[in-house]
Amino acid sequence: MSNESGRPDRRRFIAGMAVYCAAGAFGSIARASEAASPDPDRRVRPSGSRSLSFLHTHTGERLAVDYFQDGNYQPDGLAQVNYLLRDFRTNDVHPIDPALLDVLFDLQTLAQTETAFEVISGYRSPATNTMLRRTTEGVAQHSMHLEGRAVDVRLQQFSTAALARLARSLARGGVGFYPASDFVHVDTGRVRSW
Repeated sequence: MSNESGRPDRRRFIAGMAVYCAAGAFGSIARASEAASPDPDRRVRPSGSRSLSFLHTHTGERLAVDYFQDGNYQPDGLAQVNYLLRDFRTNDVHPIDPALLDVLFDLQTLAQTETAFEVISGYRSPATNTMLRRTTEGVAQHSMHLEGRAVDVRLQQFSTAALARLARSLARGGVGFYPASDFVHVDTGRVRSW
């Protein structure tokens, strides 16, 4: 950027700096808008592995598991989750929807904690669901628990009301808040809340 006398051409220098600064500002804006993206998958989920910790309130069983690594769900990790979230009354094991685990992972990330989820209910067999419908108010006949697409949890050392708000903010399925029983229901069905 010099003129014929060898001195820097001031106008070209200023124009070049303006382009350079604009490019830098655009990059900063792009990074900021990406961080604030309304897409929960983009905003919350870091790349790499995803892990969760559970404490089953009825069986006392604990599990800390990496269920996703290197861009893939891990069959061994999913099998461990399936077993922990089995119908503890009948010991029936059913596949748990990996998208449900992703919802839990994102909730944990938003809550900025790695503490365990306390599990109240995971998969429910038809027999258990029928029994609960007779004895417990609010149990759906066609519950998402029957499909391995719902879990009732609380997050250790985190407000259950705040957890319900975070789950609703994701808008990725059903969210029920049960303050008297101190748990949150999350599922991968249509977006709704109660």
